[in-house]
Amino acid sequence: MTETIARLHIALVDTDPSIWRRVEVPVDANLKMLHDVIQGAMGWLDYHLWEFEAGDRRYGLPDPDWPDDALSAAKNAKLKTLIDRGVRQILYTYDMGDNWDHIVTLEALEDSEAGTKYPRYVEGEHRAPPEDCGGTPGFEAFLEAVTDPSHPEHEDATEWHQGCYGKPFDPDEIDERGAKLRIGAIAKRRAAGKAAQAKKSR
Repeated sequence: MTETIARLHIALVDTDPSIWRRVEVPVDANLKMLHDVIQGAMGWLDYHLWEFEAGDRRYGLPDPDWPDDALSAAKNAKLKTLIDRGVRQILYTYDMGDNWDHIVTLEALEDSEAGTKYPRYVEGEHRAPPEDCGGTPGFEAFLEAVTDPSHPEHEDATEWHQGCYGKPFDPDEIDERGAKLRIGAIAKRRAAGKAAQAKKSR
C-alpha cells in the first residue's frame, strides 16, 4: 500500500562546513519518531533533553515533576498535522546545555517505494560533534586541536575522543552504515507494529 513520505533535510546550525543529513520519513510519524530518526542520522547518543519548535508551539517529553504548559507531547504530534498547517521548517534542539540546534526542512512529499521500509537514511556530509564537547564554541576548539598535531591540546583531545568513542575523530567521516542500521531498526519496529495492528483489525 502506497503512503506519503516526507523527504527531510537536517542541518546542524552554525557549522562550517555544514553538517547535514537527508532522511525519508512517513508523514504519519509522530515527532518522537522524528527525534529518534534525527538521533540515528546524526549519530547522537540520546543522553540529553530535546525539543522541537514549529511555529509558536513546542514539543518534547513533558516531565510531571517540572510542568510546562507550553510544551506538548511529541508522541501526540504527527508530522502530517504540521505539514497540513503549512509548516515547512522545524527547529530541533538537542542537549539544552550544549544547545545543538538543527533546522529540519521539508524538501518534498513523495509516494513510498514498493518493498521499502520507512523511515530511511538517504545521505549526508560531515561528522556530527562528539557529545558534551561544549556546544559550537567547544566543538570549534576541539576541531582545531584534534586536526592539528602541533596544537598544544592535540594529544588530550585525541585521547578524550578515543576514550569515549574508541576511534579517532575524522570530521569528514560519517558512520553511514551505523545510521542506516539505527534508522532501519526504527523502520522494522514500525513495520512490525503496523502488521500487528492489521492482524488485530481482521
